[in-house]
Amino acid sequence: MSVRLFVAAELPAEVVDALVRWRPRADGLRALAPEALHVTVAFLGWRDDADADAVGAQLGGLARPAGGLSVGEALWLPRRRPRVLAVELHDADGALAALQRDTAAALTRAIGWLPEKRPFLAHVTVARVRGGARVPELDPPPRSVTGTFAAPALTLFRSHLSPSGSRYEPLARVALA
Repeated sequence: MSVRLFVAAELPAEVVDALVRWRPRADGLRALAPEALHVTVAFLGWRDDADADAVGAQLGGLARPAGGLSVGEALWLPRRRPRVLAVELHDADGALAALQRDTAAALTRAIGWLPEKRPFLAHVTVARVRGGARVPELDPPPRSVTGTFAAPALTLFRSHLSPSGSRYEPLARVALA
């Protein structure tokens, strides 16, 4: 049996709350549920069930603080024909980028996963663009509301797809403090 998997850095509750309050309420956007806001570190896609255990076993060796994060600019991704509204995260000391790089290396060794070739862009997807919808003008995200923060946990999620949106089930979690 195969499962759809990804590894993500979780966000503190106050950051999630600030992003939920900020995101635009527009007809062409479908907001993600607050519990779905995270920073994807490694999208694994459809994998064999056994890979979930192997990935979960890697998380403990990756745990370390990932702080110095702050909310950046709003982004339409991809830029040409946007499918999502995201908010960039600034990674002042590079800890999140290092965590992503080390996670990718560990998963390559553990399950033969091949990371994307494009560079890591730390971001949080907050809404999806409905097919054919025009994207609205945006106010800047709430940088002053959140200040700097640390990712509290690194989590392996299983993604359950449905027409009303994905639901994410945590399978393994390690604290990053």
